[in-house]
Amino acid sequence: VQLQASGGGLVQAGDSLRLSCTASGRTFQRYSAAWFRQAPGKEREYVASITQIGSGRDYADFVKGRFSISRDNAKNMVYLQMNSLKPEDTAVYYCAAGPSSILSRAYDYWGQGTLVTVSS
Repeated sequence: VQLQASGGGLVQAGDSLRLSCTASGRTFQRYSAAWFRQAPGKEREYVASITQIGSGRDYADFVKGRFSISRDNAKNMVYLQMNSLKPEDTAVYYCAAGPSSILSRAYDYWGQGTLVTVSS
């Protein structure tokens, strides 16, 4: 499975942004998918995950109520809708596929990352 994240950009605090992750390979729907992020000088952290058919979703506490993860297996896509963005959401966002986990080391496949910058 190969993943490519897109949709990042420069926005203002309070704005919304939707990230997309395009997956190649017929086996994508076998895997849970997740978004992680890494801010400058910080470790990569878990943001959200979704199970293989989208029946289960999980979020880090700091994005609950603001972010929403979804997937479309027919299109091999995973999305992260981000609302009410804050400057502290500034980071490179990565999509990943693998077993459902909040741990980055559990995921087998990673996209290249897309930069989200939120100005105050």
